[in-house]
Amino acid sequence: MTDPNYVVIWRAYPTRIDLRPSNNYAEAETMQTIFDWVTMAIFGGLVVLFLHRSAGPEDRHDKVYHYVPPALGCAAANYLGNNGQQTVAIVIVLAVVGYILFVLHPFGDR
Repeated sequence: MTDPNYVVIWRAYPTRIDLRPSNNYAEAETMQTIFDWVTMAIFGGLVVLFLHRSAGPEDRHDKVYHYVPPALGCAAANYLGNNGQQTVAIVIVLAVVGYILFVLHPFGDR
């Protein structure tokens, strides 16, 4: 075979190689709204806080279930904000930030 688009695999089975990028998600949504960015930033901060605390001294370990309410709140706020309920989404984001500040205490000793 002299066609450069064919490659011989295991010296017996010719396979066509398509070098064009394939995008199976042509209709996929990307991060387009402020709710996408804000909730992902909050969630990323939660992940960093959890990993930091789980690697620290034993007396500072948080339980995983302490992080479930703000994570679900981020998901709900993102969904609602992207679907036309911005006021409710803003309230949920503020509630999530309040929960993180007053329950998880990211900046102070526990």
